[in-house]
Amino acid sequence: MNACWQLLIVWTLAAAMMSLGWRWQRTHANAGIVDVLWAAGVGGSAVLLAVLGSGAPWTRLLLAVLGGLWGSRLAVHLWRRVRGEPEDGRYRSLRAHWHGSEWKFFAFFQFQAVLVVLFALPFVAVSRNPAASGPWLLVAAAIWLLGVVGESIADAQLARFRSDPANRGHTCRQGFWRYSRHPNYFFEWLHWFAHVCLAIGSPIAWLAWSGPLLMYVFLRWISGVPYTEAQALLSRGEDYREYQRTTPMLIPWFPRRNDR
Repeated sequence: MNACWQLLIVWTLAAAMMSLGWRWQRTHANAGIVDVLWAAGVGGSAVLLAVLGSGAPWTRLLLAVLGGLWGSRLAVHLWRRVRGEPEDGRYRSLRAHWHGSEWKFFAFFQFQAVLVVLFALPFVAVSRNPAASGPWLLVAAAIWLLGVVGESIADAQLARFRSDPANRGHTCRQGFWRYSRHPNYFFEWLHWFAHVCLAIGSPIAWLAWSGPLLMYVFLRWISGVPYTEAQALLSRGEDYREYQRTTPMLIPWFPRRNDR
């Protein structure tokens, strides 16, 4: 089966899943479910493409394991937030901007199905790699472990901070959050380089670079940092402005002195 047919299957399954998710959000008035389904869809596409691929067995096995575990962890983490918290401010803003139009939300959910396909492109490159390289498999596993563990720790640090009522209206500066305003995003972006390593030797290895490139563009300019920081400024005001002045945005580094 060629890559186009494989991606068509991924899109069909993702579109059906997002349609069900749209119905769920109509009932629960919480569009945050789209993030849960996106993570599950991308992780599931790694497993599916590993099964359908024609590359070396060990490479495809590692793709299925790493991609599936990454998607499962992220989906479960996001589901706990969606289930236990009010609708995210990003989606409340969209709901107000669209005057509650469900058809616009349906189009938004289907756009996320297209994004599942785009983020599955690195998996196509990996699944067609005919030459599994032991050293590169180890490097890929190490990068994946650093990215997923780092993101898990950052998520846990933020959740622990937010669970304390005394921290309401304040910005988390604990752990990784002292060195980056978005350490969870940084480790999420880093994890995609694991698939670049897994694709080395594939005839379409260049396609694997779409993962870190797309993720950086979305996190930096589209759906990650801009929306998150806009909401943070609304809820935390000057405290977050000071955090912006002293703390690197994405790539962790030592905080700057605030001379103001």
